[in-house]
Amino acid sequence: MASTATHARRRAKSARYFGIVPRSPAFWFLIPAIAALAIIGVYPLLLALYNSFHQYKLADLASGTPWVGVDNYIATLTDPSFWGALGRTALFLCVTLPIEIALGLFAALLLHRTDLPWMRAAARVSLVIPMATTYAVVGLIGRLIFNRQFGVANYLTGLIGIPPQDWLADPTLAFVSVMIMDIWQWTPFCALILLAGLSMVPKEAEEAARLETPKWSMILWHLQRPYLLPGLTAILILRSADMLKMFDAVFTMTRGGPGAATEFISVYIQRVGFRLFDQGMASAQAIILLILTIVLSRLYIRFVYREAA
Repeated sequence: MASTATHARRRAKSARYFGIVPRSPAFWFLIPAIAALAIIGVYPLLLALYNSFHQYKLADLASGTPWVGVDNYIATLTDPSFWGALGRTALFLCVTLPIEIALGLFAALLLHRTDLPWMRAAARVSLVIPMATTYAVVGLIGRLIFNRQFGVANYLTGLIGIPPQDWLADPTLAFVSVMIMDIWQWTPFCALILLAGLSMVPKEAEEAARLETPKWSMILWHLQRPYLLPGLTAILILRSADMLKMFDAVFTMTRGGPGAATEFISVYIQRVGFRLFDQGMASAQAIILLILTIVLSRLYIRFVYREAA
């Protein structure tokens, strides 16, 4: 019995030494999270990658899913509709994201300069409300705001003499309407992130800078900018990824219309996969979109975050 116990202790010791059994019990608490990540994140990605190399049509499952190699990728890259949806998404990102950052920076500077703690706390709570609203609800709110008969948008424009507009039936106005709702929802996110960066600036240095120059632009550029760049990098990465996969709010608000005016890339992929029932083509498009998101994130880190470092 003693030899058996000694042998068991030696096996346990060797297992810990080679890392087979983790020394910290925290590892066992990570197992549910790892399992959830594998089921929710890794498995769908591998399945999409597998489907992208096969002909997988839901309307013709009797024919099986034969291997087609890179044919789905070639068809995607030569599809004008795919590039049109990607171009609309890029335009939406390039116009909406700078507006959100500019408005968020303006709000963050106002809150940073206020001397009333209760006002700052109330503003932070109110800024969380749009972010906490789900995308589908934002789309429904947008349909109500831009309704031609009883929408608030036509009421406000009517106060300055502009006749009622059919916002969601006009291609340009529908695109602008989606932009407005996204700006309303995510400008507070930019403001809170940038406000956190401003709070990292040493107060002594900021007070000395205000004594040196009254120009807030010089203080912002020379003193506060290095503290804002890490948060700005996070905003660029997260918001760009969100805009590239933006679906719920657009689909609820406009269904991608009128025509294809608001058919962003995620809406187009959904149409190919669940209306044309071509899962192989949709999977290839999703993989290309993932690669594009990774490349864009790496560019942000290289050119924005490296400057902060």
